[in-house]
Amino acid sequence: MTNLSTRAQKLEAFDRLLTIMDELRAQCPWDKKQTTESLRHLTIEETFELSDAILDGDADEIKKELGDLLLHIVFYAKIGSEEETFDISTIIDSLCEKLIRRHPHIYGNTEAKDEEAVKQNWEKIKLKEKGNKSVLGGVPKSLPALIKAMRIQEKARGVGFDWDEKEQVWEKVEEEMQEFHTEYDGALSEKVDKEKATEEFGDLLFSLINYSRFIDINPEEALERTNLKFIKRFQYLEQSAKEAGKQISDMTLDEMNVYWNEAKTI
Repeated sequence: MTNLSTRAQKLEAFDRLLTIMDELRAQCPWDKKQTTESLRHLTIEETFELSDAILDGDADEIKKELGDLLLHIVFYAKIGSEEETFDISTIIDSLCEKLIRRHPHIYGNTEAKDEEAVKQNWEKIKLKEKGNKSVLGGVPKSLPALIKAMRIQEKARGVGFDWDEKEQVWEKVEEEMQEFHTEYDGALSEKVDKEKATEEFGDLLFSLINYSRFIDINPEEALERTNLKFIKRFQYLEQSAKEAGKQISDMTLDEMNVYWNEAKTI
């Protein structure tokens, strides 16, 4: 009885949101003016705000940002219903059908003993649904390069194109490191081929991201943690210099390192 009551409350809350969206679309000058194109950049911004909240571990902010994203989904659905291309029902029905198709180990007779098997089945089914087009065709072109590299590698792995052992991947990292070092060894001369060096540096980054998969580290999360750590320490340096009556731009690197090392202990 409790589960039915809880589900009813959730459906009632969702119905309330749909009603408010109808009212805003009909009465609010700003909401009436929006299109899928005008909402696009706002949706991207909301996605990054959710990402920030997740990284901060702020449950209240995560709830708020998820609400903002849900609003956008309902907004797109409302516009689609006006244009008679789709609505919230067809969006949800399509999603449910896809989830059932891509989980044959739950809704069919396929076996999947672990997470990796589930991911491989998903990619194979997805490829078949898309008419056996490129495995990498589903990677958005506008993804940030680091995340795009992760998705490319995951999709390739989904059809069996991957290294067997992490040691092999690390050997590739070292190989790419040497190739970059060789290409950029004459960095102080005019003989450096910047284009080639950039290519080799890209190969090195790609191989490092590849290795991160094998040791179960998310490179995007790892880099963002380092970004936040650097910001925190640098801002401590700035504040400490200000309190000492110094201009950071006038300080020597040795002077700055005193505060930097202090920041590491905090």
